[in-house]
Amino acid sequence: MCFWNHHTLVLQVSGQFTLETAGQSISMTGRELLLIGKNQLGTLTKTPLPGGNYETIVISLQEELLRKIVLEEKLTADHKYVGPPNILIPSNEFLKGYFQSIVPYARSSGATMTNEMGILKVKEGIKLLLLALPALRNFLFDFSEPHKIDLEKFMLSNFHFNVPIEKFAQLTGRSLAGFKRDFLKTFGAPPRHWLQDKRLTEAKHLIESKHQKPSAIYLDLGFESLSHFSHAFKKKFGMAPTALSS
Repeated sequence: MCFWNHHTLVLQVSGQFTLETAGQSISMTGRELLLIGKNQLGTLTKTPLPGGNYETIVISLQEELLRKIVLEEKLTADHKYVGPPNILIPSNEFLKGYFQSIVPYARSSGATMTNEMGILKVKEGIKLLLLALPALRNFLFDFSEPHKIDLEKFMLSNFHFNVPIEKFAQLTGRSLAGFKRDFLKTFGAPPRHWLQDKRLTEAKHLIESKHQKPSAIYLDLGFESLSHFSHAFKKKFGMAPTALSS
C-alpha cells in the first residue's frame, strides 16, 4: 500500500507496473509514463517481464518546487481540475528524449547528480508535460487543500487501506476532531471500531463466498499480521477464519 503526498511522475523502463486505487486500475510496460495525483492511497504491483528485469524511475514533484515554477514562469491554473487523478502521458519525441536523459542519472549511485541538476531535470520534465498536455497546469498547480468530500463514499471505497485515522481525516479534508465527529454521525460508531468491523465483515464474505484463503487476504484488508487478523476474526465471529475456509 502506498500514499502519495505529492504529484509523482513514474517512468517505466522495463517490466510491468500496475497501480490500483479506489477508482482506477492502470497498467503500463516499458517506455511509458504515468502521472500520479497527490493525496491518494493505492497499491502497486511490480512485475518483471519473462527473462527480463524490472526498472522504474520515480520523480516526486514536490509542491514547493511547483510553487517556485509558478512564480518563475508566471503560470496559473485556469480552473479546478476535474479529470482522473492518475494520467497516462502520451509519448512524443520530446518526452522520449527526456526519458533517455533521465535513465543514466537514475542508474548511477546518485553522486554524479547534484541537487541543482536534479531540480533542473524535474523542471524540464514539468515543462515537457505541459507541452504534451497543456491542461495539466490545472492538475499540477492546484494548491488548495482537499475539499471536504463525501465521507461515507470515501470510507466505503478505502476502508481496507491500513493508514492512521489522521491520514483518513486529511484525505477527506477534515481536522481529526471534525473527522471523528462526522464519522460518528455518518456511521454511528467511532472510526477504529467501524474500520475493524467492516474489514472483518468483508473478510468473512471473501472467505465464505469467494473461497479465498485467510493468508491471502489479511494484508489487503488492512491487518498487519495473520495472527492479529485471526484473533480479531475469532473474537467477532466465534471461530477462526481457517475453520470457516475449510
